[in-house]
Amino acid sequence: MVKKLLKSVREYKKNAFLAPTLVLGEVVMEILIPLLMARMIDDGIQKQNLGFVAWMGLLLVLSSFVSLAFGVLAGKHASIAGAGFAKNLRKDLFYKLQTFSFSNIDHFSSSSLVTRLTTDVSNVQNAYQMIIRTAVRAPFMMLFAMVAAFRINASLALIFLGAVPVLALGLFLIMGSAHKLFEKVFKTYDKLNLVVQENVRGIRVVKSFVREAHENRKFGAVSDSIFRDFSRAEKIVAWNNPLMSFCVYACMLLISWFGAHLIVQSGNQAAAGMTTGQLLSMMSYTTMILMSLMMVSFIVIMITISRASMERISAVLEEESQLHSPENAVRKVADGSIRFDHVSFSYSDDPERLALTDICLDIPSGATVGILGGTGSSKSTLVQLIPRLYEATSGRVLVGGVDVRDYDMEVLRDQVAMVLQKNVLFSGTIRDNLRWGDENATDEEIRKACDAACCSEFISRFPQGYDTWIEQGGTNVSGGQRQRLCIARALLKKPKILILDDSTSAVDTHTDAQIRSAFRESIPDTTKLIIAQRIASVEDADLVLLLDGGRIVAQGAPDELMRTCSMYREIAESQRKGVRSNV
Repeated sequence: MVKKLLKSVREYKKNAFLAPTLVLGEVVMEILIPLLMARMIDDGIQKQNLGFVAWMGLLLVLSSFVSLAFGVLAGKHASIAGAGFAKNLRKDLFYKLQTFSFSNIDHFSSSSLVTRLTTDVSNVQNAYQMIIRTAVRAPFMMLFAMVAAFRINASLALIFLGAVPVLALGLFLIMGSAHKLFEKVFKTYDKLNLVVQENVRGIRVVKSFVREAHENRKFGAVSDSIFRDFSRAEKIVAWNNPLMSFCVYACMLLISWFGAHLIVQSGNQAAAGMTTGQLLSMMSYTTMILMSLMMVSFIVIMITISRASMERISAVLEEESQLHSPENAVRKVADGSIRFDHVSFSYSDDPERLALTDICLDIPSGATVGILGGTGSSKSTLVQLIPRLYEATSGRVLVGGVDVRDYDMEVLRDQVAMVLQKNVLFSGTIRDNLRWGDENATDEEIRKACDAACCSEFISRFPQGYDTWIEQGGTNVSGGQRQRLCIARALLKKPKILILDDSTSAVDTHTDAQIRSAFRESIPDTTKLIIAQRIASVEDADLVLLLDGGRIVAQGAPDELMRTCSMYREIAESQRKGVRSNV
């Protein structure tokens, strides 16, 4: 897991190397300072050698400035390395998402992916930055200070070794107990993001149904859950401070007690084996060693917090797309003919829970096909197999006479334009949104596509025309306008297959008829699949499919189905009665 994450360091390896190197320089200088102080006290102050005191004082000042310079530079490079690592990690995660198939995306909720790209990456960044700086500083500081302390007085230095097992046991217990709670907290963050996303996206529905209080309660429940779990985890982590304080002060008291006795017992500092300067140095090293232990404990806690985030990020990076372009893939789609050869499909790969069952279908290039069926009849599932957004569980789907699994996926999808049920526009101008279909489209091509989709008229009424700004999700245009803009965007692809998944439901019947008429004139060679709820939307189709329970229960021309299919006839008659009653 760590090796996979460290691949995101890349161009910031130099900074990641310089930060700990400079930290080592800082540590060396800090270790030298107590030794210089001891010499200044023992050989200068006590012997009243002012020249030596001045010389040692100058060395102390220089050492302090050098240590400061090392520390500042180490902090700078650690910050660059940490921020760069986080930038690359977010980029790798986002790029990985672009390779996912629909089934991969279904494995993670959108709110969970947002949390992993934001909160989890920030946690890992903080841990990484601490590791390349503090995790290097603390062990080396402790090691060098321990060596210096043993050189001064080995028997006193043994006191430090007594504190290590106490700290190690305490940190092990703290880390083990807190990790599970932090894992739970980050999963709850996913729920919190989901609640916020749903509320923001559906704010008009919330307000129209006066459900603000309900949404507040839902948000409060998730937020309280995070508070409770995080509080429990922090209470466990909080034991680190008293544990460290106990060890620090216990060691300092013991060293002060035994060190003073070594000096006082004989009344002769040389005979006692320790000078006053050495005792002061020993106290400085005591502080260094125990502060290093405290830093180690903080690092362990930070890693405990970020470990759950690392696991969640790794899960996304390790997720492999179930769909890949084959070697020597076909890179040209001959035409828009479609064939389903005994195709069955299950979202869960469970043969007992099929969404589509034994679909056999031949559609010639340039044909217009209407697809009808009740809610849950798998109309959308059927058309999503054509651009290979999902893979058939069994059987074959052929486009232009070639199995879709043999195509380069980008080539195939570039020739299949889909206008989905949920019409999505992105923040930007109308022209920017339309050029999703063809980023190099000329203004004339954009105008023709908009004419065919019947949206030129309402665009011309906007003061800025094609430069009108579209808010995120297209909230500043109506549902029907959104649908027509999405259709125009699809037409700009000049696809061999055009799929409209109930994408004229918010358009009036007259405009719907105009769009279909424009299709016949502007894209006669494009195969058109129209999923609709209205019979009127498919009445001029070459072929109409009627789906029920994931099976094609009837297919044929509209007139033929009116004579032979009772279900189609009932739908048509019920809709006509509804129109007459509305009139």
